[in-house]
Amino acid sequence: MSSSIAISVDELTVRAAGIVALAVLGLLLAGWRKPARASVRRPRGPFGGYIGVPVTQEPTTLYRRPGPIRRIWALAAATGLSLLTGALIAVLVAFAAVYGVITLTDLLSR
Repeated sequence: MSSSIAISVDELTVRAAGIVALAVLGLLLAGWRKPARASVRRPRGPFGGYIGVPVTQEPTTLYRRPGPIRRIWALAAATGLSLLTGALIAVLVAFAAVYGVITLTDLLSR
């Protein structure tokens, strides 16, 4: 029997670790070879080839923190949603557990 067909789990683990080590080494070498970001190419022509985009600057209102009633309402809504989500997940897990127990006891009684 050839060694590529009959291979132990330990040998397979060692080979996989070697492949991972070589892959990490290759990524490190590729990272040192090239810069992480592409360099900006400057177009040729007058003014660097850039065409300006007109931008209008308008004043805006300053940011105001929400009032205490709105913050309490947000806290209550977040609490209610998290309780509802938790109850739904608990019901689904309970149904899955009950189904699993019923199926396994059914298999044992056959």
